[in-house]
Amino acid sequence: MTMNTPTPPAHCTFEPDDWLRLARQWHPVARSCDITGAPGKAVLLDEQLVVYRINGSVVVARDVCPHRGVPLTLGFHDEEGVVCPYHGLRFGENGRCNRIPSSPGQPIPAKLNLISYQVEERYGLIWVCIAPDPENPAPLPTMPHWDDAGFQQINCPGFDVDGFAGRQVEGFLDVAHFAWVHTETFADPNNQVVPAYNPIETDTGFAVDYWSSVSNFAADSPQQAPEGFEWLRHFEMHLPFTATLTIHFPGESRLVIMNAASPVSARKTRMFAPIARNFDLQVPVEDVHAFNLRVFEEDRLMVETQKPERLPLDLALEAHIPADRSSIAYRRGLKRMGFGEFFLV
Repeated sequence: MTMNTPTPPAHCTFEPDDWLRLARQWHPVARSCDITGAPGKAVLLDEQLVVYRINGSVVVARDVCPHRGVPLTLGFHDEEGVVCPYHGLRFGENGRCNRIPSSPGQPIPAKLNLISYQVEERYGLIWVCIAPDPENPAPLPTMPHWDDAGFQQINCPGFDVDGFAGRQVEGFLDVAHFAWVHTETFADPNNQVVPAYNPIETDTGFAVDYWSSVSNFAADSPQQAPEGFEWLRHFEMHLPFTATLTIHFPGESRLVIMNAASPVSARKTRMFAPIARNFDLQVPVEDVHAFNLRVFEEDRLMVETQKPERLPLDLALEAHIPADRSSIAYRRGLKRMGFGEFFLV
């Protein structure tokens, strides 16, 4: 059963209008590789979810048995679906109830079906739209090179941040903090100047070509770019919380990182990071996971301690410098979508 007019859950941390705007967008809730027939738990926009796979399809539903309200994530699975631990009701494809053990011959009413949500499986992630807008459905974010020949597909484990998704995304777009925050991984503390760049508005947000001499090779790597090499970092922002970064290495080598910030609540974010690359294919994926975790860990303290924790969309409420062009474009984009000044209660 799909809920036609969803409402914010109890104790929601978002303003109701902002919650509905976010519920109309696509957000990732899990990696595809982590979802089996067993009931898995996820939280999106303060909504408790159960996620499971049945006959090759993924079901995402409210984590509540419609019979007596027990979380299905406390249950288990058999070959036909997820079983509630309280009375054994079982839920299969599309969240439909397909078994009532205590009354096996009784027709199953639609009221016993789960409240399920729209799902897409893409870039190694499970994407959910809680409240699709039938008149103006939101497009799924896109990722350059994911399906291109010669590119390896990697999906890093989820990364939790005790902060607002908007703050985390803004940090991903920020190019001025490299020399201050990422010097242990790839940046040069003496390379602090940010050359001018210009965000260009798109249908889903904006795009930026940022040229600089800041290397993207690991700081401790014996492999480095030729002297004088200019690095191109191409950002594509898909509002509200998904961005991709395509890094042009020397030659035809490309690295694409998707920063998909899933709003667990207004104060907690689960970060997903699909990666596509066409070089260093012999490097174990575990090493890629570890390096990217180091980069995100460097950002953690900044995001988790920013004040206000919410993202002020009124540009007059914080000071800005020329290097903030992407940040300003991001806030203006959210403002155009109709989000409130502070985004959370």
